[in-house]
Amino acid sequence: MAGFHVIAGASDTLEHIGVRKIGISDIFDAFMRGVDDFMVKPSHIVFLCLIYPLVGVFLAAWTSGNNALPLLFPLVSGFALIGPFAAVGLYEISRRREAGMDASWRHAFEVRNSPALPSIAAVGILLFGLFIAWLLTAQTFYQQLFGPEPPASVSSFINEIFATGRGWTLIIMGHAIGFVFAVIALCTTVVAFPLLLDRDVGAYEAIHTSMRVVWKNPITMAVWGLMVAVLLIIGSLPLFAGLAVVLPILGHATWHVYRKAVEPPLTVSR
Repeated sequence: MAGFHVIAGASDTLEHIGVRKIGISDIFDAFMRGVDDFMVKPSHIVFLCLIYPLVGVFLAAWTSGNNALPLLFPLVSGFALIGPFAAVGLYEISRRREAGMDASWRHAFEVRNSPALPSIAAVGILLFGLFIAWLLTAQTFYQQLFGPEPPASVSSFINEIFATGRGWTLIIMGHAIGFVFAVIALCTTVVAFPLLLDRDVGAYEAIHTSMRVVWKNPITMAVWGLMVAVLLIIGSLPLFAGLAVVLPILGHATWHVYRKAVEPPLTVSR
Protein backbone atom coordinates (compact mmCIF):
# COMPACT_ATOMS: atom_id res chain seq x y z
CA MET A 1 0.00 0.00 0.00
CA ALA A 2 2.90 2.34 0.73
CA GLY A 3 4.26 1.66 -2.75
CA PHE A 4 0.83 2.33 -4.25
CA HIS A 5 0.68 5.69 -2.45
CA VAL A 6 4.05 6.68 -3.93
CA ILE A 7 2.72 6.07 -7.44
CA ALA A 8 -0.93 7.07 -7.17
CA GLY A 9 -1.06 9.43 -4.20
CA ALA A 10 -3.76 9.57 -1.56
CA SER A 11 -6.74 7.81 -3.14
CA ASP A 12 -9.22 9.39 -0.77
CA THR A 13 -8.12 12.92 -1.67
CA LEU A 14 -7.20 12.40 -5.30
CA GLU A 15 -8.95 14.91 -7.50
CA HIS A 16 -8.83 16.05 -11.05
CA ILE A 17 -6.00 18.57 -11.33
CA GLY A 18 -6.89 21.38 -13.69
CA VAL A 19 -4.31 22.90 -16.00
CA ARG A 20 -4.48 26.36 -17.53
CA LYS A 21 -3.70 27.79 -20.92
CA ILE A 22 -0.79 30.19 -20.44
CA GLY A 23 1.11 32.44 -22.80
CA ILE A 24 4.71 33.35 -23.42
CA SER A 25 4.23 36.50 -21.34
CA ASP A 26 3.42 34.24 -18.39
CA ILE A 27 6.72 32.42 -18.87
CA PHE A 28 8.68 35.66 -18.83
CA ASP A 29 6.72 36.84 -15.78
CA ALA A 30 7.53 33.56 -14.01
CA PHE A 31 11.18 34.03 -14.91
CA MET A 32 11.21 37.56 -13.48
CA ARG A 33 9.56 36.27 -10.31
CA GLY A 34 12.33 33.70 -10.13
CA VAL A 35 14.90 36.48 -10.43
CA ASP A 36 13.09 38.35 -7.64
CA ASP A 37 13.18 35.27 -5.38
CA PHE A 38 16.89 34.96 -6.04
CA MET A 39 17.59 38.63 -5.37
CA VAL A 40 15.76 38.75 -2.04
CA LYS A 41 18.12 36.36 -0.25
CA PRO A 42 20.89 35.41 -2.66
CA SER A 43 23.29 34.23 0.06
CA HIS A 44 21.42 31.02 0.81
CA ILE A 45 20.89 30.39 -2.90
CA VAL A 46 24.61 30.64 -3.61
CA PHE A 47 25.24 28.29 -0.69
CA LEU A 48 22.80 25.74 -2.07
CA CYS A 49 23.99 25.86 -5.65
CA LEU A 50 27.72 26.21 -5.19
CA ILE A 51 27.91 22.43 -5.37
CA TYR A 52 26.68 22.39 -8.96
CA PRO A 53 29.48 24.46 -10.56
CA LEU A 54 31.96 22.51 -8.41
CA VAL A 55 30.52 19.27 -9.73
CA GLY A 56 30.75 20.69 -13.24
CA VAL A 57 34.43 21.52 -12.79
CA PHE A 58 35.01 18.05 -11.35
CA LEU A 59 33.31 16.44 -14.34
CA ALA A 60 35.43 18.51 -16.71
CA ALA A 61 38.61 17.46 -14.88
CA TRP A 62 37.51 13.84 -14.77
CA THR A 63 36.79 13.73 -18.47
CA SER A 64 40.00 15.56 -19.38
CA GLY A 65 41.58 12.15 -19.75
CA ASN A 66 41.42 10.95 -23.33
CA ASN A 67 39.29 7.91 -22.47
CA ALA A 68 36.36 9.92 -21.16
CA LEU A 69 36.85 13.10 -23.20
CA PRO A 70 33.98 12.33 -25.64
CA LEU A 71 31.59 12.26 -22.67
CA LEU A 72 32.36 15.83 -21.55
CA PHE A 73 29.57 17.48 -23.56
CA PRO A 74 26.96 14.78 -22.75
CA LEU A 75 27.77 15.17 -19.05
CA VAL A 76 27.47 18.96 -19.12
CA SER A 77 24.30 18.96 -21.21
CA GLY A 78 22.89 16.30 -18.88
CA PHE A 79 22.42 19.04 -16.28
CA ALA A 80 19.23 19.92 -18.16
CA LEU A 81 17.89 16.41 -17.55
CA ILE A 82 18.56 16.17 -13.80
CA GLY A 83 18.11 19.88 -13.06
CA PRO A 84 14.40 19.66 -12.12
CA PHE A 85 15.23 17.17 -9.37
CA ALA A 86 18.31 19.08 -8.19
CA ALA A 87 16.19 22.21 -7.69
CA VAL A 88 13.64 20.67 -5.29
CA GLY A 89 14.95 22.69 -2.35
CA LEU A 90 14.53 25.90 -4.35
CA TYR A 91 10.87 25.12 -5.06
CA GLU A 92 10.36 24.81 -1.31
CA ILE A 93 11.93 28.22 -0.68
CA SER A 94 9.72 29.85 -3.32
CA ARG A 95 6.68 28.09 -1.86
CA ARG A 96 7.45 29.38 1.62
CA ARG A 97 8.12 32.91 0.42
CA GLU A 98 4.86 32.95 -1.54
CA ALA A 99 3.00 31.83 1.60
CA GLY A 100 4.61 34.57 3.69
CA MET A 101 6.67 32.09 5.71
CA ASP A 102 10.32 32.22 6.69
CA ALA A 103 12.31 31.42 3.54
CA SER A 104 15.85 31.21 4.91
CA TRP A 105 18.20 28.71 3.28
CA ARG A 106 17.87 26.03 5.97
CA HIS A 107 14.25 25.47 4.97
CA ALA A 108 15.39 24.12 1.61
CA PHE A 109 16.50 20.98 3.43
CA GLU A 110 13.07 20.48 4.99
CA VAL A 111 12.12 18.67 1.80
CA ARG A 112 13.59 15.60 3.47
CA ASN A 113 10.66 15.72 5.93
CA SER A 114 8.02 16.08 3.22
CA PRO A 115 5.44 13.26 3.05
CA ALA A 116 5.95 13.41 -0.72
CA LEU A 117 9.65 12.50 -0.41
CA PRO A 118 9.17 8.89 -1.69
CA SER A 119 7.25 10.18 -4.73
CA ILE A 120 9.89 12.88 -5.32
CA ALA A 121 12.57 10.18 -5.13
CA ALA A 122 10.62 8.00 -7.59
CA VAL A 123 10.46 10.78 -10.20
CA GLY A 124 14.09 11.64 -9.46
CA ILE A 125 15.09 8.05 -10.20
CA LEU A 126 13.22 8.34 -13.49
CA LEU A 127 15.26 11.41 -14.41
CA PHE A 128 18.50 9.78 -13.32
CA GLY A 129 17.66 6.78 -15.50
CA LEU A 130 17.02 9.15 -18.41
CA PHE A 131 20.39 10.80 -17.73
CA ILE A 132 22.21 7.44 -17.78
CA ALA A 133 20.38 6.43 -20.96
CA TRP A 134 21.50 9.70 -22.57
CA LEU A 135 25.15 9.07 -21.63
CA LEU A 136 25.05 5.50 -22.96
CA THR A 137 23.36 6.63 -26.17
CA ALA A 138 25.90 9.43 -26.68
CA GLN A 139 28.81 7.06 -26.05
CA THR A 140 27.41 4.43 -28.43
CA PHE A 141 26.80 6.98 -31.18
CA TYR A 142 30.34 8.36 -30.81
CA GLN A 143 31.87 4.88 -31.02
CA GLN A 144 29.84 4.07 -34.11
CA LEU A 145 31.36 7.09 -35.84
CA PHE A 146 34.90 7.10 -34.45
CA GLY A 147 35.43 3.58 -33.17
CA PRO A 148 36.18 2.34 -29.65
CA GLU A 149 39.69 3.81 -29.45
CA PRO A 150 39.98 6.99 -27.31
CA PRO A 151 41.23 10.24 -28.89
CA ALA A 152 45.00 10.52 -29.11
CA SER A 153 44.94 13.99 -27.53
CA VAL A 154 42.63 16.87 -26.79
CA SER A 155 43.77 18.76 -29.89
CA SER A 156 43.20 15.76 -32.16
CA PHE A 157 39.78 15.25 -30.61
CA ILE A 158 38.81 18.88 -31.29
CA ASN A 159 40.12 18.60 -34.84
CA GLU A 160 38.14 15.41 -35.45
CA ILE A 161 34.95 17.02 -34.20
CA PHE A 162 35.12 20.34 -36.04
CA ALA A 163 37.18 19.57 -39.14
CA THR A 164 35.75 16.28 -40.40
CA GLY A 165 32.47 15.16 -41.90
CA ARG A 166 31.84 12.56 -39.23
CA GLY A 167 32.57 15.18 -36.58
CA TRP A 168 29.80 17.38 -37.92
CA THR A 169 27.55 14.34 -38.17
CA LEU A 170 28.20 13.81 -34.46
CA ILE A 171 27.39 17.45 -33.68
CA ILE A 172 24.17 17.59 -35.70
CA MET A 173 22.81 14.14 -34.91
CA GLY A 174 24.02 14.31 -31.31
CA HIS A 175 22.06 17.51 -30.75
CA ALA A 176 19.02 15.92 -32.39
CA ILE A 177 19.23 12.90 -30.09
CA GLY A 178 19.79 15.15 -27.07
CA PHE A 179 16.74 17.16 -28.09
CA VAL A 180 14.60 14.02 -27.85
CA PHE A 181 15.85 13.32 -24.32
CA ALA A 182 15.27 16.96 -23.33
CA VAL A 183 11.70 16.87 -24.65
CA ILE A 184 11.00 13.71 -22.64
CA ALA A 185 12.35 15.35 -19.48
CA LEU A 186 10.34 18.53 -20.11
CA CYS A 187 7.10 16.72 -20.82
CA THR A 188 7.32 14.45 -17.79
CA THR A 189 8.66 16.81 -15.12
CA VAL A 190 8.00 20.44 -16.08
CA VAL A 191 5.67 20.86 -13.05
CA ALA A 192 6.03 17.43 -11.43
CA PHE A 193 8.28 18.30 -8.49
CA PRO A 194 6.52 21.56 -7.50
CA LEU A 195 3.20 19.70 -7.67
CA LEU A 196 4.49 16.92 -5.41
CA LEU A 197 5.64 19.50 -2.85
CA ASP A 198 2.35 21.38 -3.00
CA ARG A 199 -0.28 18.63 -3.21
CA ASP A 200 -0.83 15.11 -1.91
CA VAL A 201 -0.48 13.36 -5.26
CA GLY A 202 1.66 10.47 -6.41
CA ALA A 203 4.42 10.20 -8.98
CA TYR A 204 2.04 9.07 -11.73
CA GLU A 205 -0.31 12.02 -11.26
CA ALA A 206 2.61 14.48 -11.13
CA ILE A 207 4.04 13.16 -14.39
CA HIS A 208 0.61 12.99 -16.01
CA THR A 209 -0.13 16.59 -15.03
CA SER A 210 3.20 17.72 -16.50
CA MET A 211 2.32 16.04 -19.78
CA ARG A 212 -1.11 17.71 -19.79
CA VAL A 213 0.49 21.11 -19.19
CA VAL A 214 2.79 20.60 -22.18
CA TRP A 215 -0.05 19.24 -24.32
CA LYS A 216 -2.20 22.29 -23.56
CA ASN A 217 0.66 24.79 -23.98
CA PRO A 218 3.03 23.31 -26.60
CA ILE A 219 4.45 26.59 -27.92
CA THR A 220 4.74 28.19 -24.50
CA MET A 221 6.47 25.14 -23.03
CA ALA A 222 8.78 24.98 -26.07
CA VAL A 223 9.81 28.57 -25.37
CA TRP A 224 10.37 27.70 -21.72
CA GLY A 225 12.50 24.70 -22.66
CA LEU A 226 14.54 26.85 -25.06
CA MET A 227 15.07 29.46 -22.33
CA VAL A 228 16.29 26.78 -19.94
CA ALA A 229 18.69 25.32 -22.51
CA VAL A 230 20.14 28.71 -23.50
CA LEU A 231 20.59 29.84 -19.90
CA LEU A 232 22.28 26.56 -18.94
CA ILE A 233 24.69 26.97 -21.84
CA ILE A 234 25.45 30.55 -20.81
CA GLY A 235 25.91 29.49 -17.19
CA SER A 236 28.29 26.69 -18.19
CA LEU A 237 30.60 28.82 -20.31
CA PRO A 238 32.69 30.55 -17.59
CA LEU A 239 33.97 27.27 -16.10
CA PHE A 240 30.44 26.46 -14.90
CA ALA A 241 30.54 29.30 -12.35
CA GLY A 242 27.49 30.94 -13.92
CA LEU A 243 25.40 27.94 -12.88
CA ALA A 244 25.50 29.29 -9.30
CA VAL A 245 23.17 32.05 -10.56
CA VAL A 246 21.39 30.37 -13.46
CA LEU A 247 20.29 27.22 -11.60
CA PRO A 248 18.60 28.95 -8.66
CA ILE A 249 16.82 31.44 -10.90
CA LEU A 250 15.50 28.63 -13.08
CA GLY A 251 14.51 26.65 -9.99
CA HIS A 252 12.53 29.52 -8.53
CA ALA A 253 11.02 30.35 -11.93
CA THR A 254 9.86 26.74 -12.31
CA TRP A 255 7.79 27.09 -9.15
CA HIS A 256 6.06 30.15 -10.62
CA VAL A 257 5.52 28.36 -13.96
CA TYR A 258 3.77 25.65 -11.95
CA ARG A 259 1.59 28.22 -10.18
CA LYS A 260 0.54 29.73 -13.49
CA ALA A 261 -0.05 26.46 -15.33
CA VAL A 262 -1.80 24.37 -12.65
CA GLU A 263 -5.08 25.40 -11.08
CA PRO A 264 -5.21 25.52 -7.26
CA PRO A 265 -7.20 22.77 -5.50
CA LEU A 266 -10.90 23.30 -5.10
CA THR A 267 -12.20 24.09 -1.65
CA VAL A 268 -14.90 21.58 -0.83
CA SER A 269 -17.62 22.61 1.60
CA ARG A 270 -18.73 19.99 4.09
